[in-house]
Amino acid sequence: MAKSNLASKGHDGGQGAQGLHGIRGDAARHGPLELDRLIHERMRLAIVSALAVNQSLSFNELKRLLETTDGNLSVHARKLEEAHYIVCTKSFEGRVPRTEYRLSSVGRRALERYLDHMEALIRSTRER
Repeated sequence: MAKSNLASKGHDGGQGAQGLHGIRGDAARHGPLELDRLIHERMRLAIVSALAVNQSLSFNELKRLLETTDGNLSVHARKLEEAHYIVCTKSFEGRVPRTEYRLSSVGRRALERYLDHMEALIRSTRER
């Protein structure tokens, strides 16, 4: 039943129920209902979500907000930056380095696709 409801609404990207189960990287190449593995990871989802509701956050602000370590934040932020989901700007305040992050338009679209997918999963589950 959920398959036909999703397909009839045109949300499956022509892939039927497979779109609900497929987990892929690079969401831009896949249908709107395929999970973006890059964002699906807990820490990266937290980073993208935090940046979605803030114009920008510094490395230290993100680290405090997400209660994580320098190394963990750095690794996950770099993956998001390589995918062009976030933009990193480095500068100095006096002699102190400052790293600032903001969500890119590509990242915002990826987050919106991810949220659409999760909403479709919730609807599909509740319809059963």
